[in-house]
Amino acid sequence: MTEERHINNLDTSIRNREEKRCTLVGMTSDVCLSALKIVTGFVGHSSAILADGIHSISDTVTDGLVYAMVRLSGKGVDERYRYGRGKFETLAAFLISIILVVVALGLMSEGVKDVWAAFQGETLERPHNIALIVGIIAVIVKEGLYHYTRLKGHKTNSSALKAYAWHHRADALSTAATLLGVAGAMFLGERWRVLDPIAAIAVSVLILVLAYRLGRPAVEELLEVALPREEQDKISSIVTSTEGVKAFHNLRTRRNGNLRVVDIHVKVDGDLTVARSHDITRDIEKRLSEALGEVMTNIHVEPYHGHNICEKNGNHTTQ
Repeated sequence: MTEERHINNLDTSIRNREEKRCTLVGMTSDVCLSALKIVTGFVGHSSAILADGIHSISDTVTDGLVYAMVRLSGKGVDERYRYGRGKFETLAAFLISIILVVVALGLMSEGVKDVWAAFQGETLERPHNIALIVGIIAVIVKEGLYHYTRLKGHKTNSSALKAYAWHHRADALSTAATLLGVAGAMFLGERWRVLDPIAAIAVSVLILVLAYRLGRPAVEELLEVALPREEQDKISSIVTSTEGVKAFHNLRTRRNGNLRVVDIHVKVDGDLTVARSHDITRDIEKRLSEALGEVMTNIHVEPYHGHNICEKNGNHTTQ
């Protein structure tokens, strides 16, 4: 049996350095925005901006979580973590999705209470102009962080950074809803101040959808769900088309952060030398790495006895 890890063109240490730099940028921005919003909420008499500032404090907690997970995942393979620490990134993505759910439910609860209060005749105090200005600045900064982090996430193929990018987008949308309510309170009169909680409810639903999109693949990876059917078919095609391979079975696949793990039994001519059999497995590993990116393969070689058994997704087929 052979076990090798093939790294794609982007060096792991460079990828981890990019992740840490990106997280630090987000962390610094979130700390500054939180302080600015809270001060503005008090000075500008805007409960919406104040609440958004308090909500932004949770972003710094998320930032610290992502940074810690990225540092851990970058330590690579050692005696304790033989498959590396890629699932620390997956865990970070899952925890971010949980935070998004909690934040969304909190926004929805507050929005419903404010809508009910408005229907009961309660009105909100008109915010000062500074609240509107700070809200606009916050939306621009958070949307910029979303695009920056998303770009870095795709460049490094980091699940944690991709999830982190959507967290920035959710914050931008949340602040935009708050900004809409502030603008309505300032320019449309008392009766339209209910736009603030209504917009907050709508955005909270969107955040729940984003949390689901982030959390589901993270949960599937933590539960070691097999790779998508397209990737399994690609693996099957590569293995069967490799010179010297007569058949294969017991194909098992999963993800480990940025790493795809492939376990497989291949059948070769029983008269081949050990060296030639090893060359065949190396050829398979190289071709899988070229097609899929970062791959760890565990290949067990067996002699071929004249019948062809293939296993795809747990189903045996005799040819």
